[in-house]
Amino acid sequence: MVNTDAETRTDPGPAAGVRWDLSDLYTGPDDPEIDRDLDAAMEDAQRFAEEYRGRIAELSPEALASAVDALEKIHERATAAAAFSQLIFAADTATPRHGALLQHVQERCTALRTTLLFFQLEWVKLEDAPATALLDAPPLSGRRHFLAALRRYRTHVLSEPEERILEEKTNTGGRAFSRFFDELVAAMRFRISGPDGTTRELGEEEVLALLYHTDRDQRRAAADSLTQGLRANARPLTFVFNTLVQDKAVDDRLRGYAQPIAARNLANEIEDESVDALLEACVGHYPLVVRYYRLKARLLGLERLEDYDRYAPIGVDTGAIGFDEARQIVLAAYGDFAPELERAATRFYEGRWIDAELRPGKRGGAFCASTVPDAHPYVMLNYTGNLRDVMTVAHEIGHGVHQYLARERGLFEQDTPLTMAETASVFGEMLVFRRLVRTERDPKMRLALLCGKLEDAFATVFRQVAMTRFEESLHEARRTEGELAIERINALWMDANRPMFGDSVNLRDDYGWWWLYIPHFVHSPFYCYAYAFGELLVLALLHRYDEEGDDFVPRYLDLLRAGGSDTPHALLARVGLDITDPGFWNGGLQLLEDLVTEAEALAAAD
Repeated sequence: MVNTDAETRTDPGPAAGVRWDLSDLYTGPDDPEIDRDLDAAMEDAQRFAEEYRGRIAELSPEALASAVDALEKIHERATAAAAFSQLIFAADTATPRHGALLQHVQERCTALRTTLLFFQLEWVKLEDAPATALLDAPPLSGRRHFLAALRRYRTHVLSEPEERILEEKTNTGGRAFSRFFDELVAAMRFRISGPDGTTRELGEEEVLALLYHTDRDQRRAAADSLTQGLRANARPLTFVFNTLVQDKAVDDRLRGYAQPIAARNLANEIEDESVDALLEACVGHYPLVVRYYRLKARLLGLERLEDYDRYAPIGVDTGAIGFDEARQIVLAAYGDFAPELERAATRFYEGRWIDAELRPGKRGGAFCASTVPDAHPYVMLNYTGNLRDVMTVAHEIGHGVHQYLARERGLFEQDTPLTMAETASVFGEMLVFRRLVRTERDPKMRLALLCGKLEDAFATVFRQVAMTRFEESLHEARRTEGELAIERINALWMDANRPMFGDSVNLRDDYGWWWLYIPHFVHSPFYCYAYAFGELLVLALLHRYDEEGDDFVPRYLDLLRAGGSDTPHALLARVGLDITDPGFWNGGLQLLEDLVTEAEALAAAD
């Protein structure tokens, strides 16, 4: 809530002027080409339906391959419009024209999807024997995984009239509430007093950045400000959460998913048992988190950390890191590994494919969005200039490079399931971390870098697992208890987070409100465990790289180029990893424990 007695501002920060150029898609929200492309896509879809409706089961392998090619081209035209509308809205949620365009394109894309819905339904209803014969035919070798992946949903699709109704109602249901969440959070301002006594109203990213401040009073003030802002908006945000969780419960019931996480696991092409093994392995290593934060308390001269101390920097404050300096750090680290990675990453800067400055109305957080193979991905950041933001740049550029290299797979196979989506991003972070450590000679700075990396890794592994546990309890409680009071959800959040920290961090009651701003719960339920998957997977990849040296590089690049053209299990087998091994996750967790041991040794030597 904005207090008019305080100064309202959003400083553009160290990345002032770094805005993306979306003209490779369209010139602006009023570009007539948007509707021309949507019109052309719909005309092609109608012709496609006239030619193929009711005939999928009788198509030859050659005819089915041609049908998939035509289907992909139709979707490419619509995807360009959809991507543009989502990007322009994320960059400025406060401009009504952007929201109107997003809604318009969503409605047009819904009409397109319902026109083409018959293809998937007819394909998945085909009996296994003839379907397998088609999939094994040489003309379909390039489409085998796409078609096989569709059949995973065979027991979960409904009739065509039912599917059409669900798709059309989503624009005024789940998608509408997700958009409302983005607009509400982007408009929020958090009142905070500075060391000089002045009071300001900051955006979400600015107040979150203060949690990394060297001054403890500033960290506490930021945490208190975040809590106050969330509490002031808790009623509408809680209603959004309750509504979307129930919406998912209805969808899961209609589609026959046994548990709330099941649909995400199916989309991620991973077995429920494998996800359970991942979560249990991480929870079993919660004592490692406790061990580290006890060390951090000693390094900060505190008996015990408060929740607002978790991200306190260790060592000397290096000040704000300019965006150009961050660029140099990231590109150098990528180039050390493979010049091809550096060249691909450089295109994001030279082509203005990045939006990094802070602005009122801009969506919080960071993401990389793939678009269409004929264009390229775009990266959105809210860059405040701390070392963690440099790692965020490396992370999102990693996503971008992955998507850019995989675009040759075509629209249907350029994107990976979430289980593989974090591979290049986390790998990029680790490349930057290793380069910084390798070039740093001061033991205190090496310790600071190591602590920062551990905290990032813990946020990527253990915090994401805690958030997944929260989601599990949230969805279960909503299904058994009905609409949940704010206090009930706060308690579920605290119950999921306290075991991770044990007695090493005091989570104040205020921390119970901090689930309210996390977008993954709204946009992509059960996304979070994919971060843990990605971090531990990357540790295994780095171990393989350390063993094989330069011989590993081309196989890693081939893995990125493969995109989502096969299952995660099959793709990772190409680089010698077996994620079906129950002990696979323990290897990565052991490497994290080794880093904690190294940090303890550096601290003892100080």
